[in-house]
Amino acid sequence: MAPSIRSTALSLSKKALALDKSDVLVAFKKQFHDPKKLGKDRIYFCGNSLGLMPKGVDRALQQECEDWANWGVEGHWKAKNPWIDYHKPFSKLLAPLCGAKASEVVAMNSLTVNLHLALASFYRPTKKRFVILYEANAFSSDLYALESLIKLRGLNPKLCLYPVDQLDSKSVIKAIHDIGEQLALVCLGGVNYYSGELLDLKKITAAAHQAGALAGFDLAHAIGNVPLKLHHWKVDFAVWCTYKYLNSGPGAAGGLFVHEVHGNDKNIPRMAGWWGHEQSERFGMRPGFKPMNGAEGWQLSNAPVFNMAAQRVALTLFKEAGLANVYRKGKSMGDFFLECLTTLGTPEQNEKRVYAFSIITPLESTRRGCQLSLRIHDKKGRALFTLLEKAGIIGDWREPDVIRLTPVPLYNNYKEIFHVAKILCEKAYLIR
Repeated sequence: MAPSIRSTALSLSKKALALDKSDVLVAFKKQFHDPKKLGKDRIYFCGNSLGLMPKGVDRALQQECEDWANWGVEGHWKAKNPWIDYHKPFSKLLAPLCGAKASEVVAMNSLTVNLHLALASFYRPTKKRFVILYEANAFSSDLYALESLIKLRGLNPKLCLYPVDQLDSKSVIKAIHDIGEQLALVCLGGVNYYSGELLDLKKITAAAHQAGALAGFDLAHAIGNVPLKLHHWKVDFAVWCTYKYLNSGPGAAGGLFVHEVHGNDKNIPRMAGWWGHEQSERFGMRPGFKPMNGAEGWQLSNAPVFNMAAQRVALTLFKEAGLANVYRKGKSMGDFFLECLTTLGTPEQNEKRVYAFSIITPLESTRRGCQLSLRIHDKKGRALFTLLEKAGIIGDWREPDVIRLTPVPLYNNYKEIFHVAKILCEKAYLIR
């Protein structure tokens, strides 16, 4: 390593230590299990795919096992966390993460199930309005949901889907204006899963409404990552999973937001289930669905208790940490990660070495969350990803040429960011 690179690395290392020393969330790292391989610690930068396990999950699951063993069916009323209303506390815990009223939020199902339910209610095409604006590189599950719902309406997806190739807020708003009065629904990822780009949901929603359409978002990569104000922005609906930034475990129950304008409108058609029926009459088992007020009126079944036990623990950690602290650190970590990568990987600092990657996530902090996506050049992606794995760095590979790396505020620190950036730049140079 050339002297200029060594001095730069030393400066960044000292900055990382100083940032860790002033970190108000530093103690939360001990609240999570660190992955290990052959007894060695590894650096986990894959929270955008699956968050780490909170240490309180074991006990939470054991509590439900004990209550089931001790109470049987009476656990619905006598368990420590009664199962009959198990989902209800989650709304209060999730609401701040969404910038919503508790009545507008419910924990249930999985992300894609919730997207199907929301589309069934909010995509109601007419001869005049039938187009759905979506991102050209949408997560496949979202695209399948859109295509299938359009077919269920007896329409042709090729005629009804309008893809946005360049995913930035200005391009999206321009597309809304271009589609005009044919637009029925805008349905996009709040943070793009591939590039990590954060859209301006407030402006996009306003543009959709101005065009006479509705706006809904997949927040899988946004919730717990970036600040949201869904109620204030007048977003019509949103869905999310909880196993990424919300650390609720593989296959954990997702969530649904429905703005109160719609949630309190019982005339909106929906896919009905008994748990969404008016609670005071639910066990009457009579025909004729009467939806509850708010997002709860979209529920199908009672809460999967064992599935959701981990989520209760994880959401409590967010409450204890304070969302302002989480978002502030997340932004700071992204900025520092970019500083490390661009400084250690800049030709002027490394004697004009040529590096094998470029950063495709927007550099402006207002247009991204924790995730950074790197495009690997010259078909070297797999080789570089393998070198990172051997160095003990857990990231995420996405075909055909992108590595996603995500430092998460609750369990990563700045020292790890510096180490990952340093290793990445060294390995990227080696594979040229």
